[in-house]
Amino acid sequence: MALMDVETRTNPIKKESWRAVLTLAYQSLGVVYGDLSTSPLYVYKSTFAEDIHHSETNEEIYGVVSFIFWTLTLIPLLKYVFIVLRADDNGEGGTFALYSLLCRHARVSTLPNGQVADEELYEYKKDEIVSADKGFGLRLRSTLEKHKFLQRILLVLALIGTCMVIGDGVLTPAISVFSAVSGLELSMAKPHHQYVEVPVACVILLILFYLQHYGTHRIGFLFAPIVITWLFCISAIGLYNICHWNPHVYRAVSPYYMYKFLKKTRKGGWMSLGGILLCMTGSEAMYADLGHFSQLSIKIAFTCVVYPALILAYMGQAAYLSKHHLIENDYRIGFYVSVPEKIRLPVLVIAILAAVVGSQAVITGTFSIIKQCSALGCFPRVKIIHTSSEVHGQIYIPEINWTLMLLCLAVTVGFRDTKHISNASGLAVITVMLVTTCLMSLVIVLCWRRSGFLAICFIFFFGSIEALYFSASLIKFLDGAWVPIALSFIFLMIMYTWNYGTLKKYEFDVQNKVSIQWLLGLGDNLGIARVRGIGLIHTELVSGVPSIFSHFVTNLPAFHQVVIFLCIKSVPVPHVRPEERFLVGRVGPKGYRLYRCIARYGYRDAHMDDVEFEKDLACSIAEFIRSEGLENNNVNIEDDERMTSREIISSPRVPNKKVRFLVPKNPEMDTSAVVELQELMEAREAGLAFILGHCYVRAKSGSSFMKRLAIDVGYDFLRRNSRGPSYALSFPRASTLEVAMVYHV
Repeated sequence: MALMDVETRTNPIKKESWRAVLTLAYQSLGVVYGDLSTSPLYVYKSTFAEDIHHSETNEEIYGVVSFIFWTLTLIPLLKYVFIVLRADDNGEGGTFALYSLLCRHARVSTLPNGQVADEELYEYKKDEIVSADKGFGLRLRSTLEKHKFLQRILLVLALIGTCMVIGDGVLTPAISVFSAVSGLELSMAKPHHQYVEVPVACVILLILFYLQHYGTHRIGFLFAPIVITWLFCISAIGLYNICHWNPHVYRAVSPYYMYKFLKKTRKGGWMSLGGILLCMTGSEAMYADLGHFSQLSIKIAFTCVVYPALILAYMGQAAYLSKHHLIENDYRIGFYVSVPEKIRLPVLVIAILAAVVGSQAVITGTFSIIKQCSALGCFPRVKIIHTSSEVHGQIYIPEINWTLMLLCLAVTVGFRDTKHISNASGLAVITVMLVTTCLMSLVIVLCWRRSGFLAICFIFFFGSIEALYFSASLIKFLDGAWVPIALSFIFLMIMYTWNYGTLKKYEFDVQNKVSIQWLLGLGDNLGIARVRGIGLIHTELVSGVPSIFSHFVTNLPAFHQVVIFLCIKSVPVPHVRPEERFLVGRVGPKGYRLYRCIARYGYRDAHMDDVEFEKDLACSIAEFIRSEGLENNNVNIEDDERMTSREIISSPRVPNKKVRFLVPKNPEMDTSAVVELQELMEAREAGLAFILGHCYVRAKSGSSFMKRLAIDVGYDFLRRNSRGPSYALSFPRASTLEVAMVYHV
């Protein structure tokens, strides 16, 4: 099976039929492009909010169209579709995928329990990219690996991008739904529409977040038709407006109109860029959702459907506005004024549905990136519910969902207009793009082995464009742009504090682990009685004996016949193959019956339930003993470098919880290995006890005020209010023993 999997994935483009590619492209329209396709609802309204005004010369509207055209062409089309999408992490995309890619090609990962054996994983070696080994790339990699400070800066940069994605999960539903509902203002009296829009938007948002726990697999098939219908509407309306009002509006694509626009509007035009940048809202989703589709399908969907539809929509609005200068100020320059009156109501309904679909994609994307952060030790543990057993990546996080809902409602009720919400959303969007540009420049050098000059050109060209938009958004700090900054600061403090506390806790474990000489001095029975059964001791260590074990040996009169030190860790790859899941080794001489088992998961993997986990764990250790017996490999002392991944042996599916495996009758097998397998079988049938350390982390005496604040207040608060490890919750409570320990770090 492993060989077949390798063959089918070595050249996916050749194996994948055009029918499959077009099917994925069709499905991506509903998942990836819902947010981007609804941007025409609010771009013009946000741009002409107050910084510039629509005059009879049409210089402003032509300049805005020119900016929109070239922004959509250079950033979503050129940067993301043709460059960034190529930087996938074994098919996965997003900010943390870029960070993970860099962690593998330069040893800058903050995961403390990394091993050389992890680099033998299939997804480590599958791609043909080789790390930089000469010139500027080698010097850059060496600099990053030597300086811990630069590694922390790189982590903070990735966390800032992640925090802004979370902030976008708050702001995008608010602005999308509110802008879609704003079409009611054209069908109601002026004094009353404001009292209806906000409640209607809040009700739609409440329903949207309430339905999250059902998952999207039941209604997901409707997403693509809704977005396609919406794209058809805006492109058809745009084409009608171009032909009916101003067929020569296409001339506005000339960059000359951008120059005339800035020359006339000056500071106001620069500030209005904060509204124009919203035309690329959702572009990051093309990269973030790459794991659900293929590069080719996303490229086809954008270049052939989304991009032309958006250009027609924006030009159609501009054509209408170029002939209508006396628009009432209360209505401003919104999307619905350019929609023919006879079809406004159906378009309003479709717009609301499209806004819900776009918001849904952003919310599920937020769930996904928080799961990745939690797996890589950068976010407190939260409850993750898989809403579909068939579709990969569909998850629901209750705590995050209700937090997003409350913040989203607060933004909608607090601002009550698209002007302030768009200012906030624009800053979040452009910050994520800037982070992606910075990380991509490192990928070009370290992963693709391109010249430093090419990386500098990339960051200078795209970075300067995004920096211009960033400055225009940041200047509106008091007009709503403070919201993503405040949200990102809060989430950044949470993430960094959790990561810092986790690293300090691991350092304490390493410094206080028991020496192998102490273990050898105890003898085969460890100085205590050994009773039937398996004792599964959880530890974060990948080498050495944890201090919790010495606590048991010195305080208890008896312990289990077989002891397994279990480390469940994440590695910086999206997925770990089942046959590569476990690393098995021996601690001490054979007679001790002490084993180490390291279970490895990718940051997109779901943890196995207790039945599957116990079965695979027992079988992997049995296979280790069998292989060692055949090789007559009498290793007395643990050698971490010799711990290799053992393929899990097949075992029959049985309905009961206990797994029985027979001792093989092989004359070539060492006699001691047969006895050891027999003891393992007896211990497995006697039962398994899961021993989990419950740690209280405190800053040691003499620590600085900031360290005491981070550990004693911040980390302690997060630890007490976060979920326990998911694997610990899956084991029966009757067979779980928690041991409290105090760590002074």
